[in-house]
Amino acid sequence: MDLEPLPAIILALAEQRSLEAVLKTIMDAVARQPGVALARLWLREPDEACPVCSAGEPNPEPALHLRASAGAPATEGADWSRIHGTFHRIPLAKSNLKIAHIATTGESIRIPTLADHHQWVRHPEWVKAEGLVSFTGHALVFRGESLGVLAVFRRTPADHDCFHWLRTMASAAAVAIANARAFEDNESLRRQLELERDYLREEVDSTGSFGEILGCSPALERVLHQVELVAATDANVLVLGESGTGKELIARAIHQRSGRSRKTLVKVNCGSIPHELFESEFFGHVRGSFTGAVRDRIGRFQLADGGTLFLDEVGEIPLDLQTKLLRVLQEGEFERVGDESTRRVNVRVVAATNRDLRKEVDEGRFRLDLYYRLGVFPVEVPPLRDRKDDIPALVIHFVRQASQRFHVSPPIVPAREMERAQQYDWPGNVRELRNVVERAVIVSHGAKLTFDLPTSSKPKRSAQPAPISTEAVIPEREWRERERANIITALRQAGSRVSGQGGAADLLGIHPSTLASRMKMLGIERRDYRDPLR
Repeated sequence: MDLEPLPAIILALAEQRSLEAVLKTIMDAVARQPGVALARLWLREPDEACPVCSAGEPNPEPALHLRASAGAPATEGADWSRIHGTFHRIPLAKSNLKIAHIATTGESIRIPTLADHHQWVRHPEWVKAEGLVSFTGHALVFRGESLGVLAVFRRTPADHDCFHWLRTMASAAAVAIANARAFEDNESLRRQLELERDYLREEVDSTGSFGEILGCSPALERVLHQVELVAATDANVLVLGESGTGKELIARAIHQRSGRSRKTLVKVNCGSIPHELFESEFFGHVRGSFTGAVRDRIGRFQLADGGTLFLDEVGEIPLDLQTKLLRVLQEGEFERVGDESTRRVNVRVVAATNRDLRKEVDEGRFRLDLYYRLGVFPVEVPPLRDRKDDIPALVIHFVRQASQRFHVSPPIVPAREMERAQQYDWPGNVRELRNVVERAVIVSHGAKLTFDLPTSSKPKRSAQPAPISTEAVIPEREWRERERANIITALRQAGSRVSGQGGAADLLGIHPSTLASRMKMLGIERRDYRDPLR
């Protein structure tokens, strides 16, 4: 019996880079040898790595999975190329099965005559119908580890030459499989690094140089204290505040101070995504799933796996997608568009909005369960008019940045202009301040800076607490006592109601969830504000 020389087959295996190509090369080589009826290859791997078992419920029990099969059945209509079926998954604990025995012991098995070894034959009628005479099986061992089993049923006796040919083939196959897996792991890592690199480049371009939180006003200090409290946890955070207050910077600060800081902070601007692309943006898609899907695309949730996902303008998410978003937050599972397999991720979500989400819930535009899931810990960023002590530091910072970017000498900021900046209410908040400073740097030509500010009266706004004199320094303990007394007063005036029109949150001009968080932090209980006459 003339067996094909192995060097050419081993060379062909060495040229392959993917596991599927390696398996096909092995099967083609073994199945075409004289006398071979059926060749099969099982790999030891978890269920989620198997293309057949990954679609079902994962089973932690170690097992072999049939990954390649080829042969020439005698029974009409039989298909020996399929990998589904009874013997697809073989638990390693079942050592009475010859394939499991080979994998667990590393021993090769040669059965010259199947009719004489009934203990290794589970279906004698199948063996007889197919005219099978002998069986040979070898473990695929690489660096002392059993990767799987290569097995062959023959219609001729398995002599000594056949046995050793297949053992050599199994050794070469083990090396090729290990190399293919290494190549695929490296390629997957390379693609992931490229995705993160491209994403971070986009972030640098879109974020600009405003990359730190500046200021030491009491209002900002309270927010930073909340950041320190929540950052160490994995709780979802809802950042509230007017447009331009720096909600993204708060999200970055939470991420950088968390245990996820070594992973990526991925940003999604929900207000800039077309309605029909929301699902693809969040979860990704497979090639051909819709018009324009010319290649597979990874979604932002998968990109943020192990890290933090920042959902800016979260109130813009369509109602029909909010259910799928809620599922990811609750169960950590999603499917890509056009893909049936379920993926798991571990992502912390920091959401931001300048909308009143509670009002959106009441009007049916935002799911209540999603609102509670996102707002586990609300953080309200104060507007610039409530932290005017921080304006000088921000002005100096923006002047320095603008001078470097525009390649001009840093201009002098007169005290009179700094006072004007502090007297202005900045309805556009920090974003408006930055734009005004940059414009002033451009027109100053390195001389004294002059701000182009409106001369009209200050814009009207909802009731705000009386401004505190910048000349007086209030100790933290006294500030807490004042804040506590102020909240209790508002609760008494509101008849103990926290939310709704005329409620304490409405009187204070803050979000109800923010008020509830502050009440908890300050230890305010019902007995502190209820009417004693009731």
